Amino acid sequence: MLNQNRLGQIRAMIEDHGWDALLLYGHSWRKDYFRSLVNLNFQGPHAVVGVSRRGDINILLSDPWDLEAAAAITDARIILDPEVANGLTKGFLSAAGGVCAVAGLELMEARFVQAIREVNGQDPVSASREMEELRRVKSVDEIELLKKAAALADLGYQCFAETVAVGMKEYELVAEVEAFLKMNGAEDNFMLIASGGREVVGMKPPTEREFQRGDSVITELTPQINGYYAQVCRTLVLGTPSAEQKRSFSIFSEAQLAAQNLLKPGVKASDLARAQNDVFRKHGFGEYTGSKYTRVRGHCLGLYLDEDPYILEDVNYVMKKDMVLIAHPNTYLPLAGYMVFGDTLVVTGDGCISLNRTEKKLFEKEV
Repeated sequence: MLNQNRLGQIRAMIEDHGWDALLLYGHSWRKDYFRSLVNLNFQGPHAVVGVSRRGDINILLSDPWDLEAAAAITDARIILDPEVANGLTKGFLSAAGGVCAVAGLELMEARFVQAIREVNGQDPVSASREMEELRRVKSVDEIELLKKAAALADLGYQCFAETVAVGMKEYELVAEVEAFLKMNGAEDNFMLIASGGREVVGMKPPTEREFQRGDSVITELTPQINGYYAQVCRTLVLGTPSAEQKRSFSIFSEAQLAAQNLLKPGVKASDLARAQNDVFRKHGFGEYTGSKYTRVRGHCLGLYLDEDPYILEDVNYVMKKDMVLIAHPNTYLPLAGYMVFGDTLVVTGDGCISLNRTEKKLFEKEV
C-alpha cells in the first residue's frame, strides 16, 4: 500500500526544492527507496515510483509477477515494461521537460539515466540524501514493524544458540537459522558469522569450518519484516569461557552500555562512537578502535539494513527522537579475537529503549 504520511512528506519536499517530479528507484538488492512509498516486495530486477508536482503517481515494474501484487495494493497508474529505459519514456515522466529528481540515482544503470535525460532534456538530480533524511525519523507504524523484526531477531538468536554444536559446520548452522527465520515470517535476513579464537579478525559469510570446543561463535542476525530490518549481535562460547574471553566480553559489554546510556535526542553520532571507543582506550586497547580492526560502532536501521548515519567519531549527525539504530562495539581484540555485542535501539524523548529481549551476556553452550 502507499504510505500516505510519506506521500505528504514527498509532495512537500517536491515543492520545497522546486522539482517537477521525484522518482524513487529500487533494484533487487536496494529496494528501500521504492518501498519507502510503495510497500511492495517486488520480485523483478527493477521498480520505480514517480510522484509529480501536479499530483500524478506512476509505478513502473519490470516483472509481470509484480503487476498483480501492485494492483492489489494501489490504484496508482502502473506500467509494465521489462526494458526499464523504454518504460521511462512511455509517459511515465508526467512532468516531462521539468526538473526530475531521483532517490536512488546512484544505483541506476546509465541507460536509465539517459532515458530520463532524453525525455526531460536535462540531467536528473539526486534526491537520495533528502529521502534518507526523511526516512531517519520513524513513524509509529514503522516502529511497530521494527519491534516485530527485533522480536524475530531474538527468536532467531535463540534458535542459533540452541542449534550450534561442536562438529557442526558454519554453513550448516546458518542454514538452520535462515530456515527458522523464513518459516517465521522473515522476508529476508542478513547474517554474518565467525568462529574460533584469537585468529578471528572479523565476520564473514559462513564457511566449511567445523565448530570446536572453546570457540567463540559470533553472529549478527538482521531479519526483515514487511520491509523493515532489526538486528541483534551476540557472542557465544562452546564450553566454559576462558579468562581472556570473559575479560574481552566485559569490555564489549561496558562499551555497548556506554553508548546506550548516552543515546538521546541531541547527542551526535560521533559522541556515541567516542563513548564506546573510550572504553577500549581506558582498558589499553585504543589501537583497536580504528578502521584497521573495525568498520563502524553502529548504524541506523529501517528499510535498509545499514542506513546512515554511521556511528563513527567523525560523523557529527545529531540524533533525533524516533530514530532507530544499533550500537555495537564490534571489533578485534588480541585477548580472544573478534567479538560482537549490540541491540536495536529506539531514541525516545529523553533516552532510548532496546527493542531486543535477548539476554545481554556472554552465552555459554555446554559441550
